[in-house]
Amino acid sequence: MPDPMTHERSKNINGAYPSAPRVAVGAVVFKENKVLLVLRSKPPAENQWSIPGGCVELGETLQEAAEREILEETGISIRAGEPVYTFDVIERDDSGRIRFHYVILDLAADYISGEAKAGDDAVDVGWVSSKDINTRKISAATRKLLKECYGFGP
Repeated sequence: MPDPMTHERSKNINGAYPSAPRVAVGAVVFKENKVLLVLRSKPPAENQWSIPGGCVELGETLQEAAEREILEETGISIRAGEPVYTFDVIERDDSGRIRFHYVILDLAADYISGEAKAGDDAVDVGWVSSKDINTRKISAATRKLLKECYGFGP
């Protein structure tokens, strides 16, 4: 008989229609006065630029998860620090059911090495300057984080 927990996890592999909130991390990485952003290929925040990151796996610290996710998503090695911003993403479908529920902790991080290249669930990745923020469709949470915590952007 299949393990019911394995089956439940496999149904929710993309995070849609979870049975509980999922914990996710992002890493705010600056290099030469530019911030590392990714263009998301999947919901939530599909087709929007945002701080790179993803879900924390069982047994990972927030820092370990951020370092792994940023490497997978952007090809960049970082050293993750402490949380600087926390927010919820709760998205409902047309019938009112919870489609996504993430609790996201964005961590300050230091650039270590690597060339930015899109991987994992990113369509594109780039280092974005403060003056170029308005030329991209950036998620509201990312705009708020960058402005409130770093004074970055118009």
